[in-house]
Amino acid sequence: DLRKQARQLENELDLKLVSFSKLCTSYSSGRDGRRDRYSSDTTPLLNGSSQDRMFETMAVEIEQLLGKLTGINDKMAEYTNSAGVPSLNAALMHTLQRHRDILQDYTHEFHKTKANFLAIRERENLLGSVRKDIESYKSGSGVNNRRTELFLKEHEHLRNSDRLIEETISIAMATKENMTSQRGMLKSIHSKMNTLANRFPAVNSLIQRINLRKRRDSLILGGVIGVCTILLLLYAFH
Repeated sequence: DLRKQARQLENELDLKLVSFSKLCTSYSSGRDGRRDRYSSDTTPLLNGSSQDRMFETMAVEIEQLLGKLTGINDKMAEYTNSAGVPSLNAALMHTLQRHRDILQDYTHEFHKTKANFLAIRERENLLGSVRKDIESYKSGSGVNNRRTELFLKEHEHLRNSDRLIEETISIAMATKENMTSQRGMLKSIHSKMNTLANRFPAVNSLIQRINLRKRRDSLILGGVIGVCTILLLLYAFH
């Protein structure tokens, strides 16, 4: 009798779980179809929904059936532990374990389907809120949208200007470093020349003579250019 009751409850649970799973699937597809048909969220997604009421009713029914099946399994366990059935104890324990496995599978399937349904419903709530925000933003005045666009363009221009200034500063810093390096090189060459001049007086004297000759040649060349200029001016005026 207990096995008959357990099988009957298991059959009812199997049918209920199949319908429960179909309800979850149809709920998801129905919401997706409604989003495709309507671009704006004009009606609430869940308030007064018949699918939500059906979900709550079926969940309660399945929980009641699971409770009844758990009670039947407990009674079968008490029967197998009684002292009057020692020869059939192994077979009965196998049968009891099979019914317990079925109960565990049904319980796991129910909680999994219920969790999926609640997750889909919560996601639909969030998506509905997001769509409302999007629609309210789209329905805003064109002046505000234009002002926002101008602000974005101005912000982009400021970013570009800031980037150009940073590039200019980087180039100036590199130029400064290069000039500092060249200045150091020239100082090093000058110090080396002075060291050589101090070490070799003859070289220093030779350099002074070269400088004096260069000055004399410059004076001679300047005098010749001056005389030629005066002669040209006298010729031009006469």
